[in-house]
Amino acid sequence: MGDYSKAVEFYKKTIKIKEKALSPDDPDLALSYNNISAVYYHMGDYSKALEFYKNALKIYEKALPPNHPLLATSYNNIGLVYKNMGDYSKALEFYEKDLEITKKALPSNHPDLATSYNNIGGVYDNMGDYSKALEFYEKAHKIYEKALPPNHPLLATSYNNIGGAYDNMGDYSKALEFYEKSHKIKEKALPPNHPSLATSYNNIGLVYDNMGDYSQALEFHEKSLKVREKALPSNHPDLAQSYNNIGHVYNNMGDYSKALSFLEKALVIRQKSLPPTHPQIKETKDNIDYVKKKM
Repeated sequence: MGDYSKAVEFYKKTIKIKEKALSPDDPDLALSYNNISAVYYHMGDYSKALEFYKNALKIYEKALPPNHPLLATSYNNIGLVYKNMGDYSKALEFYEKDLEITKKALPSNHPDLATSYNNIGGVYDNMGDYSKALEFYEKAHKIYEKALPPNHPLLATSYNNIGGAYDNMGDYSKALEFYEKSHKIKEKALPPNHPSLATSYNNIGLVYDNMGDYSQALEFHEKSLKVREKALPSNHPDLAQSYNNIGHVYNNMGDYSKALSFLEKALVIRQKSLPPTHPQIKETKDNIDYVKKKM
């Protein structure tokens, strides 16, 4: 966490110097805005990230031709933040702007195009349109299979996304199959405490929970939590996700006091790190009310 704060301080100083020395439309200033945004994003401070990404976009829209790759990247970054803030229609709007440019600029089997398809799939997933999500995930996967070596991390992401769509559609055996393919690649490619491994454990845990295998679900959610507690700042939304999911499993097992304890931890983080209208805050509060009624 200290490293993030240091990075923010460094970029703030850089921005101050550049704002005095450069014209307000200089792309070099946009680069610094992007850098500080990325740090805020990784800290889970999405409103700050959005503010600086939009500052960068304003400059790029004035300074660059309309199909410039940097504009596509900018739209993509803003889409990603909106997605994490739970504003899915805005996220879709910016991801589609990114895709429009990327389609014109790159060959049809370029990995960056696959990333755009994946991102759009992710928003449809969040909006509950799982067949649409699967359609975009599979478009991305076709490109990755042609363009990348078999153990590339992006292939792992792709398997993971397809697994998620199947999970949401209730096809748990398919979901598990794709999540495990994803996890195998990640285990080879990443260090043991990488946040992406935590995502893998989390997703496998969710499938077991849906299948009613609560002891397996708990085991994988606890593995996920262990990695996240080491890798992330203490108020990161992904930590809240782990607490929420463990709470959910305890609820399903009928252990309501443990469920309540984990759900309350999740709520504290979500209220600090997410906008008050975020659907996850309401979801956590509803879960807490449900558990309290059961006690």
